[in-house]
Formats: sequence, structure tokens, C-alpha cells
Amino acid sequence: MSASVGVVTPSRHRFDAPLALSSGASIAGYELVYETYGRLNAARSNAVLVCHALNASHHVAGVAAHDPQDVGWWDNLVGPGKPVDTERFFVVGVNNLGSCFGSTGPMSVNPATGRPYGPDFPVLTVEDWVRAQAHLADALGIARFAAVIGGSLGGMQALAWSTLFPGRLAHCVAIATAPKLSAQNIAFNEVARRAILTDPDFHGGRFYDHGTVPARGLQVARMIGHITYLSDDVMGERFGRTLRRHASDTALRSEYQFTYDVEFEIESYLRHQGEKFSRYFDANTYLLITRALDYFDPARDRGGDLAAALAPARCGFLLVSFATDWRFAPARSREIVAALLANQRSVTYAEIDAPHGHDAFLLDDPRYHGLVAAYFGRIATEVSA
Repeated sequence: MSASVGVVTPSRHRFDAPLALSSGASIAGYELVYETYGRLNAARSNAVLVCHALNASHHVAGVAAHDPQDVGWWDNLVGPGKPVDTERFFVVGVNNLGSCFGSTGPMSVNPATGRPYGPDFPVLTVEDWVRAQAHLADALGIARFAAVIGGSLGGMQALAWSTLFPGRLAHCVAIATAPKLSAQNIAFNEVARRAILTDPDFHGGRFYDHGTVPARGLQVARMIGHITYLSDDVMGERFGRTLRRHASDTALRSEYQFTYDVEFEIESYLRHQGEKFSRYFDANTYLLITRALDYFDPARDRGGDLAAALAPARCGFLLVSFATDWRFAPARSREIVAALLANQRSVTYAEIDAPHGHDAFLLDDPRYHGLVAAYFGRIATEVSA
């Protein structure tokens, strides 16, 4: 029977040596916050790195020590007896550089000015995050991961690990991801960013100095994002065209007056999600991370040849997509599979016919979890051999 890893407390590691970034800039004196679950074996061969998506963090599993309601974002997948079994693996969840959950980011104090970095925080890429994660692995004494796993933006990081550090992971598990964003995806990100940038409380990213939060912009950005994470079927099943006031058609026709207030249940849901997001997420971090999403394209310097871009990879691969995920559609995962097969790599691929859209990678589909459990069971056998 599966259980939780229990109450967890994050750790923090400071790096004084500068990290060279893809932009040509560098950052020194940065910190990464992380959590670990399970035990590292004597051979240090059972470590698994979890890479997080846009609005997630290092808090992958268990219950946060400071808040019993704060359960890890992938707690259903990571823990004792779960698909990524912490009785067999030492799992590391790290908060990426530039985030707003403890690692050095736009909210941190810039030592050069004594003020928060704000919009002066250097531009980051997926590859920068992976290099920082590799430095953390060095600090933890982990020379090679049994697996690197992530969903969505986390899956992009897992793919980057396979080419940037091919000798440092045995398996890459990339779920609901893509080799690069489509133009439509970049467009959604741009609309979300414009909502933040045009919020009067944004102040060019200096809103910390003004004691304000661009809450309206963040709310709209989250609402846009949330629409793309759900499938039409799920929206229809959960909300349909239900009116909050439950008016009959006759009453609606006779009493209708145009209103800017919430009328439909789906509107209420989106506004709730947006308002909640604006209370805990940093606007500058949102801009930074969505740009990193846009920039990711390992084949850019290979003339668009994804097979050439993935040629350095040496690990085994598990790729999972979901049939109703239109933001990171199965066709995008199949592009990765085809490129890996062109390089004669070992690839396991599954397309799960789940109704939940992009969010399916976070949910409890038994076929999806069964597949991940079986794959990590094989990895555990390798580790113990």
C-alpha cells in the first residue's frame, strides 16, 4: 500500500562560483533550494532527479513542514510504494534558478545594488537550469542519476540532460512534453506576458519598490494558461454551460441584463485559479520562465535536425503523451521518438487515451501510473544488479 514520504523540510545550497549562462552573462553567489526523499545507496547509483514545470517547485512529495495543507505537486507519483518508489530510489526535487520558491531569482537581492533584481535578473534557458542542477548533483555527491524525470517544461529539462550530460543519467523520462514550442504555444505565452506587462501595478518590473503586485495581469496570465491545460471534454464535463445563478431559460430571457460579473461556473473557476495564483507567484519569474519555454529548441543550431540534436544521448528513454493534450500534443512526443530511433536509442513510448488534457501528467490515471511504475521497476533492478 502506497504512503506519503511524510513531513519534509527543504535544504539550501549556495554556489559562490559563477554560473555561465547561455546569454553570455553569469551569476555568482546563487542558491538552490531542494528536497530529498528516500536514501542514497552505498554505490550512489539510485538517485532520481525530478525537474519541475512552470509554476511548480522543489516540493515534489510529502507534506511541507510549515503547512500541513501543502502537499507536494507530484505526491501521487513519488513516495513509498508509488511509481517512483522512495523505498528504492533517492529522489531529488530542485527549485530552478530564477524561480520564486526559495532559489535565487528576481525577488532576491542583487548584491550589486542592494535591491531586488526584478527585471535585471539575467535571461535564463532550460540549458542553464540543467547546468545548475548538475552543480547541485556534484554538491550532493551524485555522479550519475538512475533517471531524470519531468513533465511539460520539466520534460524539456530531462531531454536537455540527455544531451548536455549524456554520461550522467541512465534513463530520461519525459512526460507530456515537446522538442520545442509551436508558434501557437509561443502566442499563448506572449498574450499572458502582455497581461502582466500592461498591468499598471507592474511598474516595469520594479513593483517591489512600489509595494504593489501586478495581480490583475497575473490573474489573466494564469487564466489563459489554465484554459490550455484542460481539454474541452473535461471543461464540458465539469462546468458545461452551467450558470452560477441557476436561472431558467425563461427567467434568463426575461430578466437578462448585461453584466461584467461572473455568470458561468467556468468563469468562476478560472477567476478563482487566477486570484489564487496571483497571491503566491512572482510576475518577473513568470516572464522569465515563459521566455525560457519559448527559447527551448535543441535542434536550432543543427538546422532544425532533431535527430542530430539528440545524437549525443546515450541513455534509455520513456516518453509518455496524452491523447487530449492539445498544448503538448502526442505528435510532438512522436517527433522525439522518431529522432531517438533514428539514432538507434532504446525508447519506450506510450500515448495514454486520458480525457484530462495537459494536466493529465499530474493526475491519477492507472494506465499512466502503471507504466511509470513498471519502467522504474526495471530501473530499480538495474540499480540493484
